[in-house]
Amino acid sequence: MPTEPKLKRFNQNVLSKYQIYNSIFMTLPFDTLSKTVALLPLFYETCKKGFDNHEDPTTIVNTFFKKYQARRSAQSQINLLFRFIQYIERQVVLFDAVEDAAFPVVNNMEGIGTLRSLKENAQAENKIELLQEYLEAFKVRIVLTAHPTQFYPGTVLGIITDLAEAIKVDNLTEIRSLLGQLGKTPFFKDKKPTPYDEAVNLIWYLKNVFYHSFGDIYDYVQTNIFEEKEIDNSIVNIGFWPGGDRDGNPFVTPQITLNVARKLKESIIKNYIKDVKYLRRRLTFKGIRERIIELNHRLHNTLLHKDHSTRISLAEFRQELYDIRDVLINEHQSLFVDKVTTLINRTTLFGYHFASLDIRQDSRVHDAMFRALVKELIENKTEFFPEDFFDYSLDKQLKHLSEIKGLIAEDIEFKDEMAINIVETIRAMKTIQDKNGEIACNRYIISNNQTTMNVLQLFAMLKIIAFGDNLTADVVPLFETVTDLEASPAVMEELYTNPNYRKHLEERGNKQTIMLGFSDGTKDGGYLMANWAIFKAKERLTALSRKYDIDVIFFDGRGGPPARGGGKTHQFYASLGPTIEDKEIQLTIQGQTISSNFGTIDSSQYNMEQLISSGISNRLNDKNLEMLKEDKLVMDNLANLSYETYINFKKHPKFLSYLEQMSTLKYYAKTNIGSRPSKRGKSDSLVFADLRAIPFVGSWSQLKQNVPGFFGVGTALKHYEDKGEFDKVQHLYQESRFFRALIGNSMMSLSKSFFNLTRYMSEDPEYGDFWNLIYEEYLTSKRLILKLTGSKELMEDEPVSKASIDVRESIVLPLLTIQQYALKKIQELEKDKSNNAEEIRVFEKMVTRSLFGNINASRNSA
Repeated sequence: MPTEPKLKRFNQNVLSKYQIYNSIFMTLPFDTLSKTVALLPLFYETCKKGFDNHEDPTTIVNTFFKKYQARRSAQSQINLLFRFIQYIERQVVLFDAVEDAAFPVVNNMEGIGTLRSLKENAQAENKIELLQEYLEAFKVRIVLTAHPTQFYPGTVLGIITDLAEAIKVDNLTEIRSLLGQLGKTPFFKDKKPTPYDEAVNLIWYLKNVFYHSFGDIYDYVQTNIFEEKEIDNSIVNIGFWPGGDRDGNPFVTPQITLNVARKLKESIIKNYIKDVKYLRRRLTFKGIRERIIELNHRLHNTLLHKDHSTRISLAEFRQELYDIRDVLINEHQSLFVDKVTTLINRTTLFGYHFASLDIRQDSRVHDAMFRALVKELIENKTEFFPEDFFDYSLDKQLKHLSEIKGLIAEDIEFKDEMAINIVETIRAMKTIQDKNGEIACNRYIISNNQTTMNVLQLFAMLKIIAFGDNLTADVVPLFETVTDLEASPAVMEELYTNPNYRKHLEERGNKQTIMLGFSDGTKDGGYLMANWAIFKAKERLTALSRKYDIDVIFFDGRGGPPARGGGKTHQFYASLGPTIEDKEIQLTIQGQTISSNFGTIDSSQYNMEQLISSGISNRLNDKNLEMLKEDKLVMDNLANLSYETYINFKKHPKFLSYLEQMSTLKYYAKTNIGSRPSKRGKSDSLVFADLRAIPFVGSWSQLKQNVPGFFGVGTALKHYEDKGEFDKVQHLYQESRFFRALIGNSMMSLSKSFFNLTRYMSEDPEYGDFWNLIYEEYLTSKRLILKLTGSKELMEDEPVSKASIDVRESIVLPLLTIQQYALKKIQELEKDKSNNAEEIRVFEKMVTRSLFGNINASRNSA
C-alpha cells in the first residue's frame, strides 16, 4: 500500500486528532471552563474578522465585550481574558503532545537523512568502508544551554510526555484524565529558578530521552554499519551549560557547579542501575547471576557514596560487562548478548559524567578576575608575577602568561571576591574531573573573546590555580560580533605560533575548538551579515588551522528561531563546502528547540540522525562544491547591503524606545523563566550593548514582526532588481545550498510575521513612521524572496512545517490580541497620571502571562 503524502499524514494524525481531543478538553467538568469554552471561539472569530478589517486590538476586544459580555462588570471581563490565556496555554500543550505522538508517522524514520538511508546509499555505491572510516572520526555534540526560552515547568513536561504516549494508542480514558490534570496544573513559576533548578529540569531530558535515543543510534551504527565490531569513537555526545555557564549570571557559583556535576553522575548511575536490574531478571544463568547481583550492589554503593572499597569505578564496571558478555558467548549460546552490548555502549557514550559540563564566562569579567588574582599573588610575595607585571609591554605580558609554571599553594587565603571566585571555579573543574572523569568538565569558554590576551589570561590561570603542567582542559574562545569574527584569524594565528600554547595543543591531540555565536551576531549585524560573517570566519579559520596542522572544531552558538541561528539547522551543515572543516558538528540546543527537536525519543533520534547524515553525506557523495567566485561576490555584496540597512535601522532615533514602549521587552525580566538577569549591565536605562539576544529576538517575535530574521534582506535583493541584475542572485540561489538554507529560514521568519496585529501603530504620532519602515522592509523582503524562489507563497515547499505554524498561529491569535490590548491599556493608564497603580499591575500581569503561551507555541521555530 503506497504511503500517503506527508501533508495528508499531518492532517490525519495531527490536525484531525487535535480537533477531536480539543473537543474532549472543552467538555471537562471544571467550574469556569464551560463559559470560557463557549466564548473563546466567538472571541477568536471576532479577532480574525477584526484584523481582516484592519481594526486594532483594543477595538476588537471592546467589540467582543459589547456584543457578548455587555452586562458584565469590568472586573468580570478582565477575569475572562485571564481564563482565555489559561485555556490557550493548555491548547498549545495539547497540540505539542499530538505532534509528538504523530512524529514517527508524519516523518519517515527511515527516509532521507536517516542512518538507514545513509547506509543503503553507501552500500549501493560500494562505499561502506569509506562510511566506516568517516564514522570512526566524526562526532556530533549537542550542548544543552541554560537559556530557557520555554516556560513549561517539569510537571507540565511530564504531562506532555504521558499525553503523547496515550494519544499514540488512542487511550481516551487516559487522555481525558491527563487533560483534566493539565487543566489543574499551574503553568507559571512563583519565583525564578536557580541555576541548579535549570540543570535538574534539563537532566529530565538526559534521563528520559537522550539516554535512549543516543544509545539506539550508537547500537544501530555498530550493528548495521560496523557489523557488530567495536567502534573507536562515541559519534554522539552531549554538552551541558546549566550550572557551568556564568556569563551574565551572578547566581552560578563554584558550589552550584559541583552540585550539578554530582547530580549528573547520580542520574547516569541510576539509569545504569535500571538496566542492570533488567539484566538481573534475564541473566539467571549459573556463574553470571551472582556477578550481576554484585554489580547491582556496587553501583548502588557508588550512588550512595559508600566506602570506596565497595564502590565500582567506570573502568571496572565496563570490564565486568565485557567479561559477562564473553561468558554468555562462550557458555550460553549468546543469549541476551545484545542487551549487555547495549549497556556497554551506553557506558561508552555517557561514562560517569552523563554530559560534559562546560564552564563559560565573559572576557571582561575574566580580565577583572585576573587583575584581582595577580594583585593578591604579588601582595602574598609569590613567584608567579613580578610587581611591575602590568607595566610590561603587551608582547612581554603575553610571553609571561604563556610561560608561567607552578601551582598556587592551597593555603593562600584570597580576599578579593573576584579572585576567590576564579580560584574556586577552576579548582571545581579539577575536582569534577577527578570524580567523574576528564570529559566531565574539560572546556572553559570565553565569551566576547576579542584578543589573544583574553585566551592567555585564562590559559595561565587554569595552570597555576589547579592543573599545573598537565592541563587537561581546553580554552575555547567565543567570537560573536561581526568585528570579533573578522579579528578571529589574527587572534588564532598568534596562539598557534606561541610555542607554549602550541605545545598545549599538541598534548590535546592538535585540536582547537572555536565557538562562533549567532545570537549576538544577528543582534549586532543583522540576519544576512551574521550568517555570512560566520561562514567567512570559518573559511579563514579553517585555512589557518590547516596551515598549522591543527584540527579546528567549530562550535556554533545557535538559538531556537532563525534569527538566533536556528531554523533547519541540519541544512546549514549539509551546505558547508570543502573550505570549512567539518570533522565534528557542535551546536547549542536551547529553549523550545530542546522540546521541539529533541523532546521525545523519536524526534531526538530523527533529528540527531539528520545532523550525523548532513555532516557525513557531503564527503561521501563529493557533491558539495566550493561556492563559485562570482557567487561569493554576490553573497558578499548582499551581506554588506543588508548590514548597512540594518545598522541604519538600529541608529534610528526611535529604535530603542520603540522596543521599550511598544514591545514586551521589559516584561521578559518578570517572567521567572530563567535564573539569568535579562540584561548584562546594571544601568537603569536601556543600553543596546547590554541587551541579551533572547529578549531582543523574543520581543520582535511577540510583536509578530520578526525583524532580526529578515530586516535588510529585502533591501539587499532590491538593489540587484533595480540594477537589472536579479539573475545574479538567482544564480547564487540555484548554485549555493548555503544561500538556499539562509533564504529558507528567512521565509520562516516572514511567514510567522503578522503585521495586522500592530497596524494601529502606523498611525501613532510618535512611532508611526518607524512602524511603516519595518512594514515596508517586510513587504519588500517577502515579494523578492517569492520572486527569487519562484514560489507563490512562503514555505511552499515545506507544507507540513507551514501547516504546523498555521495551526499554532491560529491557536495564539486571541492571546496576541489580549497582549496588545493590555500593552495599550498600560500606555493609557501611565499617561493618565491618576492613582491607578493597581490597575496597571493587573494589565502588566496580563502581558507577562500571555508571553508564556506565545513562546511555547513557537516551538517549530527550530
